[in-house]
Amino acid sequence: MTRAVECTLEVAYGDAATARAVRDALAPDDAGYVRSRAEGPRVIAEMGGKKPRQLLHTVEDYLACLAVAERAAHAAKG
Repeated sequence: MTRAVECTLEVAYGDAATARAVRDALAPDDAGYVRSRAEGPRVIAEMGGKKPRQLLHTVEDYLACLAVAERAAHAAKG
């Protein structure tokens, strides 16, 4: 995919296990739009689009999914 506009989000957590859990929960939604990975206690997501508006929609969607994944990871910890 040719990307004219790119964005990298980096989110830090208290530990690597939480970062992995969040990243794993987000992985199914990455296809074609986002490349994400867990590095230690951080999740790093790279995304892009052909136009700024396309990237904006991708970022908004990713952040909404991120919020759900964070809640699930924290609930699983007890």
